[in-house]
This record gives sequence, C-alpha cells and structure tokens, in this order.
Amino acid sequence: MKLLENKTAIVTGGSRGIGEAIALKFAEHGANVAFTYLSSDEKAKALEDKLTAMGVKAKAYKSDAADFAAAEALANDVVKEFGAIDICVNNAGISRDNLLLRVTSDQWDEVMHANLKSVFNLTKQVIRTMMKARSGSIINMSSIVGVKGNAGQSSYAASKAGIIGFTKSVAQELGSRNVRCNAIAPGFVETDMTHYLKEGDASQWFEKIPLQRFGKPEEIANVALFLASDMSAYMTGQVLSACGGMNI
Repeated sequence: MKLLENKTAIVTGGSRGIGEAIALKFAEHGANVAFTYLSSDEKAKALEDKLTAMGVKAKAYKSDAADFAAAEALANDVVKEFGAIDICVNNAGISRDNLLLRVTSDQWDEVMHANLKSVFNLTKQVIRTMMKARSGSIINMSSIVGVKGNAGQSSYAASKAGIIGFTKSVAQELGSRNVRCNAIAPGFVETDMTHYLKEGDASQWFEKIPLQRFGKPEEIANVALFLASDMSAYMTGQVLSACGGMNI
C-alpha cells in the first residue's frame, strides 16, 4: 500500500542524510518529490535520477531556504512544475557546536538563519497553496537537543527549540483549514553532521541512549512518512521524539 500516492512533497536539504532518506521513503510510497540542496550538484542529480527511476516525478532545486526570496521562488516553481504542494518537510540545517564562551555572533546568526529562519521562510510560502486546497502536512525537523538542551550546542538547541514553538503556533493557526503542522525531534542519527561524535569512543554517547546506538536516517524517514500521510490525520502541533529514549 502506497501511503502518498499522487501527493507532491518538498524536502529541504534533501540530497543527503535524513533529507535524502525522507525523499526516498516518500517516493517509495508514491509521492512526487521536489528537494533542495546547496552545493553538491553531482549528489543532487544522482538522487533525482534514483527517485525518477522509482516511477515518480522528481526535481532537484539548488536553493537556500534561509533566503526569503529564494524560498518564495522555490514554492512558486514547484507549484508551476508539479501542480500542488501537499507536504513540506523543513529539514535543512547546520550546526556550529561550541561552548557559549567561544561562540561568535556570526556563528550564532548563521545557525539561526539556516535552521530557524529557513523554516519560517518556506512554511510561509507553502501555506497559501495548502489553505486553498484545505489540505496539507508541514513537517519541521527539530531535535532532541531542542527539547532538553546539550552542553556545547547552545545555538543549535535554541534554533531547534524555536522550531517547536513555531510548529505549535502554526498548527493552531491553520488547523481550521485542515493544514497540519508537526515536528520531529531526532536524537543522534548517523549522518555527516554527527560523524565526528563516533570518531572517538562512541560508548560515552551510547550511555545516554537507552537503545544503546545511534539512529539511522531511514528510521527518521519512517516517522516523517507517518506525519505526511493520512495515518496521522488527527495529529497537529505535536513533537514526535525519535531519539532512542534520550527523552525518558
């Protein structure tokens, strides 16, 4: 059973890691996928080809969601190319981890723009189409760090906590139009962003995780599939933690 047959999804930061896993999972369930990337043309083209080979329509967009004008152009282009936007996954993000004493003003602003302003930018652009259709699912990628904090990640935690507040507010604004907005709070997931954590003794991190391992991108993609589909039709304003039990 394909849960997203004939739906169109935008996935930001879709060329690698969790974003790539979500794009593939959505295509597997019948969704047409527009995804964004910033730098690797080769990786983006490879994923576009892989998605198309799965029998859906797919297109890679070199676009920075942290740029308001770029987000507006992206949403307009996707509607023109695909005819609709049914699902929006705000996944793009960065980290600039350091102790607060060493975090620079520029680093703080960089994280806020990439992680938080990008969510505002694209959500604002897709809601008109969704409200008109009286249907839609917005999925914002937060983090367990945004729920409970973490030493050395003040900027990242603040940006991801901001996403949670934004998600809950948007859910209240758009619920009457049948547009849902939820967030996912992953724990440590095996991606390029967390690779450095496993270069040393990974056991120190596993001690904090009841399931004793890092998550896989595909496991986060499964949560995104649930929130994108009608299986979660009566859920909005929620934060689903996929963190191996770190929030216990």
